[in-house]
Amino acid sequence: MTVKRYTGPREQPTDPSGATGALAQWLANFSLDDVPQSVIERAKDVVLDGLGCALVGAKLPWSKIAVDATFSFEGSGSSPVIGWDRGIGLPAATLLNATFIQGFELDDFHPYGPLHSASIVIPALISTATALGGIDGRAAMRAIIAGFEVGPRVGMALHGAQMLSRGWHSGAVFGTHAAAATTGSLIGLDAARYEDALGLAGTQSGGLMAAQYEAMCKRMHHGFAARAGTTSALLAAGGYTGIKRVFERDYGGFLSMFGEGHNPDASQIAGDLGDRWETLRIALKPYAAMGALHGPLDGIFSIMAKEPLDPYSIKMIDISMSHAAYHHGWWEVERPLTPIGAQMHVGYAVAAAIIDGAAMIEQFTPARIDCDDIWALVPRIRAHHEPAYDNLRASKVVVTMRDGKLRTAEIPVPRTMAGSLDRTEVIAKFRTLTGGIIAHDRADAVIERTLALETLSDLGNLTDLLTEEVGCAFDY
Repeated sequence: MTVKRYTGPREQPTDPSGATGALAQWLANFSLDDVPQSVIERAKDVVLDGLGCALVGAKLPWSKIAVDATFSFEGSGSSPVIGWDRGIGLPAATLLNATFIQGFELDDFHPYGPLHSASIVIPALISTATALGGIDGRAAMRAIIAGFEVGPRVGMALHGAQMLSRGWHSGAVFGTHAAAATTGSLIGLDAARYEDALGLAGTQSGGLMAAQYEAMCKRMHHGFAARAGTTSALLAAGGYTGIKRVFERDYGGFLSMFGEGHNPDASQIAGDLGDRWETLRIALKPYAAMGALHGPLDGIFSIMAKEPLDPYSIKMIDISMSHAAYHHGWWEVERPLTPIGAQMHVGYAVAAAIIDGAAMIEQFTPARIDCDDIWALVPRIRAHHEPAYDNLRASKVVVTMRDGKLRTAEIPVPRTMAGSLDRTEVIAKFRTLTGGIIAHDRADAVIERTLALETLSDLGNLTDLLTEEVGCAFDY
């Protein structure tokens, strides 16, 4: 499959002063030369983290089911599927690669416009670049930053975490625009065609958060968005029009519908573009759990750092959370629990962390989830909504021991937001994730080429390393 760069007329959006038009103009005109080096370096950290998540996610049981099912009705193609040494059509490859990155709750998230940026942007980048016949590193970096900047802004226009409180899988709602921005950058859309791409992306947005309880499809939601956004940009390049002024429309517009009754703020979409860089606020996870659980996990680990916790001596654990975190991460959990449910549930995650001293891949494998020692502790853990935390990202953990002593930790800001992981930690996480599934020299090469991304003569020098076979993280 081949894709052509847009070579048509350079035209303006229908309303250059509106939110949609202003964003479309910025996307069409911004230069990598205008991006601070700190933003470029942070973008590379996020990409490396996402690639580690993709490699570890590629052969997980639910990923294998997705690959088998998708190939059965899509057939083979030329777009690479990470970790499988196989190719498929561009939309399907974008879907699968995004599903791998989101495959085990290890990937990044933006705390103010909640989405998993790497799972949207990297698949759009790889599929589009391959179909173009190759791109250089500067073009890749420009496209990556375009996607990283757009997604969170659309999310913040919908008040970010409010979407989770209302039951939407937020990143699947506004990830479509991030993918459209990435693909649009690579194929050189003008502002008018960007307006169409954003409109086409918005009309395909969606994602129901009830998928968190037991469904495999939660892993694929960002894949749906990546696929939709990528094809939106390609359709726009071909002259297929989308909704004009999609963010401003009162009747059936993106913000008016997804933000109905919640006073969406269109000024967030293009506000401070080129001055405030949302890429710098993308958080990287130290735990294999949903982002809203990181505060409570930080709290438990801080308590345990002072004195070990004997799970059998614990009478009760009470966890205070914001409205979005509580509704996203607490329900009356029952056994058996699927891996996706375990990674979403604060009670299970905290219980596993106390017993194992960790909250990574091993703690959320099917075998570990079904162990009696964890389920002996889970019923003694409760969570509640604390209204005082609603406009913050705070949480509090109170452990009551059987002897009446209290062990308390209040986390005003989770580690993921208070600086997130630095480059040394990102590299260490990548090596931890991939250590049992790819060779060390291959891991070294992925790290080296990612961290020099903007200097590569051809992105294929990196993507070729990703498409080779990988092992399954559950097998080591």
